[in-house]
Amino acid sequence: MTDARLRHGRASLAVSFFAQGMAFALLVTRIPAIQDRYGISDGLLPVFLAAVPILAGVGSVCTEQLIKRVRPSVVLRFAQPVVLLALLGAGAGDRMWQAALSLGAFGLSVGALDASMNMLGVSLQRTYGRSIMLGFHASYSLGGIGGASLAWVGAHWHLSLLVSYLPVVAVLLPVCLVASRWYVDGEPAGAAVERAEGAKPVVFRLLLPLCLVMSFAYIGDSTVSNWSAKYLQDTLGSSEQLATVPYNVYMVTTLLGRAAGDFGVRRFGAVAVVRFGTVLAAAGFAVVAAAPGAWAGMAGFTLLGFGLCVIVPQTFAAAGRLFPDASDAAVARLNIFNYVGFLVGSPLVGALGDAWSYRGAMLVPMVLVLLTLVYARSFGSEAARYGGGHERPRTVDVG
Repeated sequence: MTDARLRHGRASLAVSFFAQGMAFALLVTRIPAIQDRYGISDGLLPVFLAAVPILAGVGSVCTEQLIKRVRPSVVLRFAQPVVLLALLGAGAGDRMWQAALSLGAFGLSVGALDASMNMLGVSLQRTYGRSIMLGFHASYSLGGIGGASLAWVGAHWHLSLLVSYLPVVAVLLPVCLVASRWYVDGEPAGAAVERAEGAKPVVFRLLLPLCLVMSFAYIGDSTVSNWSAKYLQDTLGSSEQLATVPYNVYMVTTLLGRAAGDFGVRRFGAVAVVRFGTVLAAAGFAVVAAAPGAWAGMAGFTLLGFGLCVIVPQTFAAAGRLFPDASDAAVARLNIFNYVGFLVGSPLVGALGDAWSYRGAMLVPMVLVLLTLVYARSFGSEAARYGGGHERPRTVDVG
């Protein structure tokens, strides 16, 4: 495989991660506008919000079966346009069934998209022989910041959802279609077939520690995305304007941490990076829970961003190392627990906050994230820079 093809494959996959981050941010940050547009009641809204990650899990399961017949790059090539068009559909309709159809299509296709993107990332990292996975997720974070910023502009200027979404989809859709021409599955077709025929099945018992880590990480992430503003305003007494800052800071620190994270993995190994990120994230939750005021709370959310950002990409990479002959299937199954954590995190913190206190509720994701330390060995040998014997001389793969 030529150096140029690898570089093009890496760049095109980064474009896909960026587009997905932007699309997802544009959807979740405009939920109140979607609710108003379709007249969705407060009682019915949780049903719609829960349906998206549930259907995404279904999409991930279907992708595991689909890749037995086609390559992950093919799934990604078709799933990403559906996600973008479903986003546009959510902004264009005005009836309840149209909202249900658009959000349902978004959920199913985003599950296939997340799974296939990370499959390509894991296989491409294997071909490179060094850590590049965090860089892809940094692109996702950058897209999320861009999407959230555009959503703010739309809300500030009272733009309709269609006016907000149409220019973004009009730009991203052709860009993603063009970029998809250079997707790289990570190995020649003959090698992929030979590897698949001799692959050992994914043993869920061995994958379970990584599944738990994925869930814990997304419980922490959903706590920040869903409760940071309310916590800062209601518990720490900040202004409404200041309460919008923590999530933006969290996203920026997530981007910065992921942008530098691959260098940390190459220098210290995945286990050390995950352990450091876990301790940093837990310290962030502790600071948030004990914060005497809004600025201390924001410092805690900043630590959270730097800590949590490394865990999810390295969990996907670890699944690929654990099952090198069936990495696509392992990634698809692991991806389901992304949505499990997202579904559990927000209701869990909300219920504990109402029944107990929101300060106390912040300690629960802290404890869950700390459990990652128990499973840190699942990320590879202590000295691994990429792990599992996959480190290859760069002259072989990338020149």
